[in-house]
Amino acid sequence: MWTHSAWPGRSLARTTAGDLAAYASALPAVEGNTTFYALPRPEVAQRWASAVPADFRFMFKLPRTITHQRKLRNVDELVSEFFDVLKPCLPNMHPVSVQLPAAFGPDSLDVLDGFLRRAPTAVRYSVEVRNLGFFEDLDVERRLNDLLFERGADRVILDSRALFAGPCSTPEEREAFVNKPRLPVRAVATNDSPVVRFIGQTDVQANPQFWTPWIDTVIRWLDDGRSPIVFLHTPDNADAVDLARAFYDEVQVRYPALDPLPTAPDRQVETLF
Repeated sequence: MWTHSAWPGRSLARTTAGDLAAYASALPAVEGNTTFYALPRPEVAQRWASAVPADFRFMFKLPRTITHQRKLRNVDELVSEFFDVLKPCLPNMHPVSVQLPAAFGPDSLDVLDGFLRRAPTAVRYSVEVRNLGFFEDLDVERRLNDLLFERGADRVILDSRALFAGPCSTPEEREAFVNKPRLPVRAVATNDSPVVRFIGQTDVQANPQFWTPWIDTVIRWLDDGRSPIVFLHTPDNADAVDLARAFYDEVQVRYPALDPLPTAPDRQVETLF
């Protein structure tokens, strides 16, 4: 997401909550979750493309009609529609998220292989699996990782351990406890841009202890010449921008080759921790 009513004037510039340009001035990438539910109008996609700098990255999700309803079967026409609508964003579209439902299990690996073989080659793809069968059988997981490596796709790593170690008292926390997956965490890179989706706690001070191991992993990936992508969320996301910036700053201190993030204009500068 790049919009939240709590962000303007607090985490981002003092502007409207839906201002993508304000978000892009503070962070270099965003998960485009909106495309999972519906594709934008062409003029909206053009507006998104015009709002971000050349080095900004969108990780748009494929629509649920492709991943959840048809489970990657008979989707070539829908995939073409996805890329036609989002064509203005193509230079910034890296990677495209293929988030698969829990019902997509190891017996469908050949379907995933066929999809990645046919998918447009102008972008890279990141695949998130949620079926426990991919985690409980080492041979199956090895086959998944080998497939992604051979097709040049990255693996999305979902880390919800911090969330489930925290309280479950607010409406947002209760919803997250019901809807967010609890999966084993595999710090594996199958291509150049491994993706980590870290889901933390509402209490911002509780999260760094859980993300500290990822600092070492990200630095190792950077040393290997990779370009990892890390997204940080909380149940209400009110502090998500500040958490993401804090994580980036920790990496940058230990890996000075990364440019520091700019201070967003007209932003209230606050100490997070």
